Amino acid sequence: MVHLSVVIVNYNVKYFLEQCLISVQRASKDLVVETWVVDNNSMDGSNAMVRERFPWVKLIANEDNVGFSIANNQAIRESEGKYVLLLNPDTIVEEDTFKKCFDFMENHPNAGALGVRMVDGKGRFLPESKRGLPTPEVAFYKVFGLASLFPKSKRFGRYHLGYLDEFENHSIEILAGAFMWMRKDVLDEVGLLDETFFMYGEDIDLSWRIKLAGYENYYLSDTRIIHYKGESTKKGSINYVFVFYNAMIIFAEKHFNKQHAGLFRFFINLAIYFRAFLSLLKRLIDAIALPLVDFVLSSALLLGFLTVYQDYTGFTYPTSLLLYAPPSYITLILLFTYLYGGYDKPIELKRIIKGVGVGTLALLVVYSLMPSSLRFSRVSILASGLFSLIGILSIRTVLNLLNISGFQFAQRIKKRFGIVGSPSEVNRVEGLLTETGIYPDFVLEINPNDQAEKRETYVGKVSDLPEIIEAFHLNELIFCLNDLSGDAIISQMTRLNKYNLEYKIAPPESSFIIGSNSVNNPGEFYSFLALNNIGTKANQRSKRLLDFAISTFTVVSFPILFWYHSKPVDTFRSAIRVLIGKNTWVGYSSNTDQKKILPKIKPPIITLSSKTESKNKISSNRSSSDFNYANNYSIWKDLQLIWENRKTLHTEGHTSR
Repeated sequence: MVHLSVVIVNYNVKYFLEQCLISVQRASKDLVVETWVVDNNSMDGSNAMVRERFPWVKLIANEDNVGFSIANNQAIRESEGKYVLLLNPDTIVEEDTFKKCFDFMENHPNAGALGVRMVDGKGRFLPESKRGLPTPEVAFYKVFGLASLFPKSKRFGRYHLGYLDEFENHSIEILAGAFMWMRKDVLDEVGLLDETFFMYGEDIDLSWRIKLAGYENYYLSDTRIIHYKGESTKKGSINYVFVFYNAMIIFAEKHFNKQHAGLFRFFINLAIYFRAFLSLLKRLIDAIALPLVDFVLSSALLLGFLTVYQDYTGFTYPTSLLLYAPPSYITLILLFTYLYGGYDKPIELKRIIKGVGVGTLALLVVYSLMPSSLRFSRVSILASGLFSLIGILSIRTVLNLLNISGFQFAQRIKKRFGIVGSPSEVNRVEGLLTETGIYPDFVLEINPNDQAEKRETYVGKVSDLPEIIEAFHLNELIFCLNDLSGDAIISQMTRLNKYNLEYKIAPPESSFIIGSNSVNNPGEFYSFLALNNIGTKANQRSKRLLDFAISTFTVVSFPILFWYHSKPVDTFRSAIRVLIGKNTWVGYSSNTDQKKILPKIKPPIITLSSKTESKNKISSNRSSSDFNYANNYSIWKDLQLIWENRKTLHTEGHTSR
């Protein structure tokens, strides 16, 4: 008899899925467990990884992304377990999680389903581990922030049931889809996930149907899982707001009476537009506030200087020039400051100085080409650069002194790693870090087992971690999953929470090291994708600047192209498409399997491929070429490819040979 069927729906998170399946395998030792992975057409090699590393997994490889509900139902219909567990791929379960859940359900025949205590990648409790029914009243408190202001209130805190102790078991209403343990016969009775929901809301709907059928849903605090949370979506985006809240509307119309459903729809629509407005307003403020302050202060300083300069020298500037020349100068200098990363966070003084310097030189060049009637004075140009720099640095200094998030002066972060694992695993992890391009100040080896024989290379035991962290000022800990249990890792993360460390976990025989930041940015886990990848702000800005420059040159020199190119009109069209941001000049191969997991760039005019590819190796070579390009981006590589293909820039997506 199969005790448990574990169902995991995966979409392009191979690195999380690998860790999850290792933990599932460990947690299955005391029960008869079958594990299903339903892949929604991932392009990151997830299926190959599952077949190679986890042959015991039953894999369903969909050719399309059919959504969360349909994918789960595919496996549930074929499952044979007494219980079914819906499990997210971005989770790690403790070794005794399955056994504790099984025993609890066996001892509580009234239980239809249960969820467990979830913590994030830093060991912090996730409030969505236990939730109440999102009635119109509860939704109102959640949407308008009252639930956040009064999380422990029995009136306002009902969405996350904040008034219930996280360390005690409770009967609750709604379970989280990240870990949803259910009786199979209850599912046969109430039905599977509602496939009307593509993503979000299906867990609320199913939880409530189980309650309506007379069963209890439980929150079990006796065991924990890590839930990295949100690897597939950007929860701050407007699109997320629409998808999530529309799912709530579907739920309301299905389960509430017409009056309540109408009220719920009103609040949800109000929330959608309110959140969308706030999101757009925040983006607008983030985009223009600081440049606007820089402009006002720098312009005021420059005009003040020019006024004093006139009084001192007796030279009078024309009023008309004073009105438009200084603001124009400052605007151009700020534009170059932006292009050179002067508005990136955290603040880097060298980028600001470089941007202001290049902007000032550009002004001098433009000034020398202007007719004499429009020339202001070289003194004003130099003063523009000087007072722009003074103004920008003054504002940044104030922001830094006020300790406003994101506006601290950048300092070289000294990476001090502690690796908890056996010597062989420590050596493997150090090798991975080196391959990634990370060279920490030092790496400490920490004994993963207090009972193990002491080795020379160990600085201490896992029980000594607080003292080791304080003595060596560690800022990152890597746990080797081969040498520690999931329970031990989660316990240490929770115990060390006050130190504000970054935690990462290294699965055995894996090229990935995943941590608490990886959930928001795949570039923040340590793998073969190096730090100088094309997805960084600086590289994306450089690439866009190069595209703009080449396109502008192509458009301006069109009369020459007309005689030089075989298809000048098509080349001109390509330049226009790049100029307006529809395309980029150089990009990934059109048929690479890895394109969906590489940093996103615009569709290219010129694609990459190996010059030595053979027919039977074309796919792997192109993938390798794309990874190399994304991994170590340089504008010189783009320039080289554009030059080599200068006579064939008229064909979108043509392959560079």
